[in-house]
Amino acid sequence: MDFDRRVEAEILGLRRYALKLTRNRTAAEDLLQECLVRGFCKRHLWREGTDLRAWLCTILHNLHVNEIRRSVRQGTVVGLSEIDERPAGTPAQEKGLELRDVSRAMTALSEGQRKAVLLIGLEGWTYERVAQAAGVPIGTVRSRLSRGRDRLTMAA
Repeated sequence: MDFDRRVEAEILGLRRYALKLTRNRTAAEDLLQECLVRGFCKRHLWREGTDLRAWLCTILHNLHVNEIRRSVRQGTVVGLSEIDERPAGTPAQEKGLELRDVSRAMTALSEGQRKAVLLIGLEGWTYERVAQAAGVPIGTVRSRLSRGRDRLTMAA
């Protein structure tokens, strides 16, 4: 299978990961597009036989981290069209409250723990694959996942 088709097969998983990182559909789509452009421009750096999804997720994650650092330096501008006109308040539905609680608990995790929980728990990656993508030993991935799960359980 050629590079283009392999990348195309990974788009859905990359979109989910981008959405989890940004927590904003528009920002996730922008991040995904930037990741795909970077991946195609740097395709010569990917080595046949290595995990393409891990390579693309690393690009996506690094782009997200760079964007966060840039926004901290420059500040974030919010346009008037982006302001929600509805009154702020918690949703009355129980599922909405549960989702809010999970989101808060995920935000409280360290970056390494959040990445391990998302990639292993949501995306179904193996410990080895996450370790390779993060550039850390497999024991570190297991530890981050265990601590992340413990903190999520305590928050529930």
